[in-house]
Amino acid sequence: MEAPRSDNPALAAVLAEALALHPQVIDLSLDRIRRLLKKLGDPHERLPPVFHVAGTNGKGSTVAFLRACLEASGRRVHAYTSPHLVRFNERIRLAGQLIDDAALIALLRDVLSINGGEDITFFELTTAAAFVAFARTPADAVVLEVGMGGRLDATNVVRAPAVTGIAQLGLDHTQWLGPTIMDIAGEKAAIAKKGVPLVLSRYPKTVTARIGEIAGPAGANLIVRGIDWDAAQYEGQLHYRDSLIKLALPLPRLPGAHQLDNAGLAIAMLRCQSALPMPDSAFRAGMGWAEWPARLQRLGDGPLTKLLPAGSELWLDGGHNPSAGRAIADAFRGQNLAERPFYLVTGMLTTKDAAGFLKAFAGRATALYAVPIPGHEAHDGGMIVQAAKDIGLPGQTAPSVADALTQIRRGADRARPPVVLIAGSLHLAGEVLRDNGFVPG
Repeated sequence: MEAPRSDNPALAAVLAEALALHPQVIDLSLDRIRRLLKKLGDPHERLPPVFHVAGTNGKGSTVAFLRACLEASGRRVHAYTSPHLVRFNERIRLAGQLIDDAALIALLRDVLSINGGEDITFFELTTAAAFVAFARTPADAVVLEVGMGGRLDATNVVRAPAVTGIAQLGLDHTQWLGPTIMDIAGEKAAIAKKGVPLVLSRYPKTVTARIGEIAGPAGANLIVRGIDWDAAQYEGQLHYRDSLIKLALPLPRLPGAHQLDNAGLAIAMLRCQSALPMPDSAFRAGMGWAEWPARLQRLGDGPLTKLLPAGSELWLDGGHNPSAGRAIADAFRGQNLAERPFYLVTGMLTTKDAAGFLKAFAGRATALYAVPIPGHEAHDGGMIVQAAKDIGLPGQTAPSVADALTQIRRGADRARPPVVLIAGSLHLAGEVLRDNGFVPG
């Protein structure tokens, strides 16, 4: 694991110091973070109402919708998300603003000092730091994204959240969470808490039943999509309903049909908690306020977009597992390759299922360019190209995203400017945003 980069030398140094404590062999456990939090005075017990979100795909977007709706209601909102795209600061948002370098450096130094050099994972230490920051800074709510899984994730030390929710499920991190969707569902269901609503997305009945096997004995109140709530798009609006209300809302600002599911989950979570009453107007505004970079994001003017011919479109998504691949490919379902070629630029970490991700693009893309991910252990470009060829998608390697875009430009027809999607890794997405001059704020 590499230290997150920072242009600030002092912040880079303290992040590297935190990473140096990362154990060589990780046993998933909450013991380390509980020990550290106790030394810190248990800041996780002094938080405003917590909105806790797990899931394989969509949990970050759900966090974005939760935050947007809460802020539209006039609330000050802390948020903790991972991973970051360009700057580590993106992970900790204090009362609506990203934590600044000076505050982050002081915070991490305090936590490192109190930890006293004991082994702790980087995520555990930074999660503890976020809890300290949240406890010190006044706000009305905390939106908390699970890092991985749920049962033994560092965020799961919060004992009494206002509400919990599980976004879409898929196969990812199987080396930690188990090889089947049932294993993964069980791990994520373990964020359930006694007397706390657990809002579910739509899953196969067997998966919902598996979640119930974990959440039921924990004493959670299950709120099931299709029974207790639902959401659908028709007549140009997002229609949400539960046992008490029906809402006709603007379509989400975030593109893609899957974002309707994430928006619906966020609304259901807000509707079934009692800590912070929500006006209907906040849901309407939140649909248009929500932002979440590198999720079907069309890139604006910048050094990379300028490499393509006039009239081209350059899109970015950090999706990196088979279910994400299907959602992303579906967003480009209407792309007519005879009218405008559609190119895929892809780099993927070695821990990801490249063939499974690419499968959804069979017959939907013109060609693929496989690129490395600087500073990370990524699949060999030749392996990705072969996986593409196995599904009938022509491909070739390129030494960088910029080089891939340059090659696409050289072969482009001015009458048919291309559509290009860069996808396969949040780490690659971060590099692309940085190179195109975009810094999330």
